[in-house]
Amino acid sequence: MDSEECIICQLVDGKIPTKDIYEDDDVLVVLDFNGANLGHSFVIPKEHYPILEKLPNHLVAKLFNVANKVSSAIFETIGCSGTNIFVANGIPAGQRIAHFMIHVIPRSQNDGINLGWKPKQLNEEEMSTIELKLKEEIDKLGFGSSGTEKQSQSIKETQKTNFISSLGDEEDYFTKQLRRIP
Repeated sequence: MDSEECIICQLVDGKIPTKDIYEDDDVLVVLDFNGANLGHSFVIPKEHYPILEKLPNHLVAKLFNVANKVSSAIFETIGCSGTNIFVANGIPAGQRIAHFMIHVIPRSQNDGINLGWKPKQLNEEEMSTIELKLKEEIDKLGFGSSGTEKQSQSIKETQKTNFISSLGDEEDYFTKQLRRIP
């Protein structure tokens, strides 16, 4: 499917009416007309990417940052007691449209939404086998080697400093968070 056939791209291009709640050069956030609850929102990259693995890393970070802010706004305006933030990544995972999006769903106690699954108990051999295979594949992708841990730690410290300074009044932020604890 190309972007001209994609219904999400048509939303982004303004060909289909939406209730936009946020927009910048890269991201559009719209309310879901058929949402699970009032305030169910989609955080969408404006450029067409069918699944998470196709997005550039900087855009993944930006999309999840926006999803976090949308979740905070939902808590403050709707008064819900939780949110689900998730990605249906691929058809077997429930993705219905081949355009990446992050769902932000307001949640309340006993709201009737069921995102649960029946846990599968794996044996030690299965766990060890998949652990080794995943570690090998992750190593191939270039994680955690050749001095990147030091650079990563420096980046984490900078991000922490930026996060704390973005909070403004830190005490007020934590007070708001405490109100969300059931």
